[in-house]
Parts: sequence; C-alpha cells; structure tokens
Amino acid sequence: MAEKVIKVDDIDGAEGGDVAKRDFQVLGRTFTIDLSDDNFSRLNGTLDALAPFIENAVEVKPAGKGRKSPAAKIKGYTNGDVRAWALRSDIEVSERGKISDEVYAAFIEAHPDAKPEA
Repeated sequence: MAEKVIKVDDIDGAEGGDVAKRDFQVLGRTFTIDLSDDNFSRLNGTLDALAPFIENAVEVKPAGKGRKSPAAKIKGYTNGDVRAWALRSDIEVSERGKISDEVYAAFIEAHPDAKPEA
C-alpha cells in the first residue's frame, strides 16, 4: 500500500513539489508555515522591508494594573483585631481580603495608639 503526501501552500492553496515547511522569525519569535518557493521569497522580501521599521521602533508594553496607594497601616494590631472590632461595632467588613481604608480610619479613631507612623 502506498501513501501519497500532498503539500499545500498555506497562502494560496497551491499544491506542488516546492511546497515545504518554512520557519521564520519575527521579534524573536519563531513561526512555521507551509509555503512554495515563490511565497517564501515574498515572505522574506516582506520581512526585509519591515526590518528597518522594527529595528527603529520601541515596543509598547500593555498597561499593567495601577498601583494603589498602600492601605493605612496600623501599629500594634493585626487585621484580625480590626475585623473583630468592626464586627463588634456593627461596621461592615469582609471576612477575608482587603479591609477598606474607611474601616482602618474608624479603628484608628477608636484606638489612637494604633495610629501609623508617618
């Protein structure tokens, strides 16, 4: 039993003996594509034309999450102490996660010794 492999150009769908897997690099990343000799020549010409633009451009990185100002720190107490006090004082506070700045401020007002150092 014989098998016949038909190579097809990924750009124009042409079949041919000159179609082969072709690797190329852009911005340090390697890609592969099945191309005929003609389309591979076109690809290389395009990459050569782009090269001066890429070499002279500056990469724009996606914006990250903005940094919020650090939450008010308390002196001599834990977050567990703040949560327990808030619950006893009927102040809404999450069981886990970030404690709001308003809750910290209320705790510090009720506990002047917890005032953070500036």
